[in-house]
Amino acid sequence: MTYTEKYSAKIELLKTEINSADSIIIGAGAGLSTAAGFTYSGERFEKYFSDFIAKYGFRNMYEGGFYPFESLEEYWAYWSRYIYINRYMDVDNGTYKRLFELVRDKDYFVLTTNVDHQFQKAGFDKERLFYTQGDYGLFQCSKPCCKETWDNEGSIIAMMDSQKDLKIPTELIPKCPHCGKPMTMNLRADDKFVEDSGWHNAARRYEKYLRTHEGQHILFLELGVGMNTPGIIKFPFWRMTFQNLKAFYACLNFGESYAPK
Repeated sequence: MTYTEKYSAKIELLKTEINSADSIIIGAGAGLSTAAGFTYSGERFEKYFSDFIAKYGFRNMYEGGFYPFESLEEYWAYWSRYIYINRYMDVDNGTYKRLFELVRDKDYFVLTTNVDHQFQKAGFDKERLFYTQGDYGLFQCSKPCCKETWDNEGSIIAMMDSQKDLKIPTELIPKCPHCGKPMTMNLRADDKFVEDSGWHNAARRYEKYLRTHEGQHILFLELGVGMNTPGIIKFPFWRMTFQNLKAFYACLNFGESYAPK
């Protein structure tokens, strides 16, 4: 009962802040998508990747993502399935949609390290989103020779439909239309990550939002953000809350909900 009362009071406080804040800035990490059903191990992983598990012994989707496959045909057989179930399948158990209902009539902005496109699928305004780490739905040149990205839904579905024996047909390997190099996902993993015009436009919108709302009663709502990349959401949220006497910081996390005094 002690814990129930403790959390009930905090939930009521958060409800008051959501209703009274001038603006809400949501910072979302992988934990939010995990809560929405996007688990990368266990039953869901075994359901969709049993053949890869049998051959390679992968224990979760992340391991497969870093595996040095012998051919691009195998590489894209794995990644097309990975992208399809985490970007194009309807998996959300309602978590993102409930979050949207909480803020849809509020002045909000979303900063996220998630790359699964779930905010837009739930109804969030694209102009109020900044995906800092990329998008499963975009290809980029692996070199890269340019600052462009390409939508990949058609290519991914074609690979899914035609893969056999853990390989895709060679002719389906995506290649850069400019230099002919193989494509890769637009995911921040090293210094080859492409920040295209859409990325920079979103960054400018977020910077403008912070600038024009400075000093307001802002609710910094941090959801499922761990310590893998704390410099993107967690540390800036702490700093901006500390600098703004009207700001309020809320951290929802399965095991890392804390902040310095």
